Amino acid sequence: MAENSADLHARLARVQLLLCDVDGILTDASVYVGEPGEYKRFNVRDGLGTTLWRREGFQVGWVSARPSAATALRAKELNVDFLIQQRGSKVQAIESILAQVKVGWEAVCYMGDDIVDLGPLDRAGVAVCVPPGHPEALARAHYVTTVAGGQGAVREVIELILRAQGRWERILKEYLS
Repeated sequence: MAENSADLHARLARVQLLLCDVDGILTDASVYVGEPGEYKRFNVRDGLGTTLWRREGFQVGWVSARPSAATALRAKELNVDFLIQQRGSKVQAIESILAQVKVGWEAVCYMGDDIVDLGPLDRAGVAVCVPPGHPEALARAHYVTTVAGGQGAVREVIELILRAQGRWERILKEYLS
């Protein structure tokens, strides 16, 4: 469902809340299991993007159907506002977040890559998928990132939103001084 650039820009300009799946979006979908536990590789560009997003006064949430201590640790490091790790409906989990922040689906950018993400992708004001996402997820995306999950896809989307909202140039100026 890829949008033309004017439609996508208008959607991005309305985003107030960034929500995403974890495995396959913030990671390359690999999980390393062994003693003493589980390991995941997160991209530092996504981390900086999340920090910039939060510094602009926005909130971010991670919604995963797969509980993980590694995910909880990274979320704590980045001061992620909402971390939901539970099996069940992602739509219901997100609606509990929306009730807390008092915004509707139209103000949400949701990033997902698989069939567990179809409900949120169908409802979000901006639905984003990464390559090589599941065909059903890709078909629902308003935008498909240029990089895969775990390779800076979240940062790519944050920059798109901040540019559409006229915030990116000011952020760059801070790093030029």
